[in-house]
Amino acid sequence: MNTEKRREIFNRLRAVMPHPTTELAYTTPFELLIAVLLSAQATDVSVNKATRKLYPVANTPEKIFALGVDGLIPYIQTIGLFRTKAKNTIETCRMLIALHGGQVPHTREELEALPGVGRKTANVVLNTAFGHSTIAVDTHIFRVSNRTGLAPGKDVNVVEQKLMKVVPTEFQLDAHHWLILLGRYTCLARKPLCWNCTIADLCDYKAKTPLPEKGI
Repeated sequence: MNTEKRREIFNRLRAVMPHPTTELAYTTPFELLIAVLLSAQATDVSVNKATRKLYPVANTPEKIFALGVDGLIPYIQTIGLFRTKAKNTIETCRMLIALHGGQVPHTREELEALPGVGRKTANVVLNTAFGHSTIAVDTHIFRVSNRTGLAPGKDVNVVEQKLMKVVPTEFQLDAHHWLILLGRYTCLARKPLCWNCTIADLCDYKAKTPLPEKGI
């Protein structure tokens, strides 16, 4: 895929969604960090449902740490892997209090040192909370990047590296949100809605799906 086609893809995505953002509910960098930590192998809807109950009770490192693992579990037990996530969340809160004065750090290294926080989570926090031009490659972005030909790669790290090279600078801040929303609602895993895609004519996917026939 050439540079002109990539630029047109992002021009169109920006025209449809001028101000994209995460679908996770949050009001502070800490709330975002915990929401993203909880979202691994879970939907944003399920995480928002849990944090809607949790955050009015505890939405700072100190308050969540005070709950302890057993006190946190009832709020997040509807989310997959909740026991492991509860332990990671409490330990993350402890480290934020002990090492960062209760604040979310602004560097990748410090974020990835927190339990349960990998590169993808760090990228989301850096991008969405602090305005860094990072691209967190999840399953949706991985699929879209490969299927469209935008930035094909055999694993998420390769795709991330390619995206950072090929996405024009002016689009890098919002690229993560555009691509994840495209993958979540249009470029579906099993049957992409190519007929309803704003970039279908720019996409390299060979088996584009046609407009469904209306029932009799």
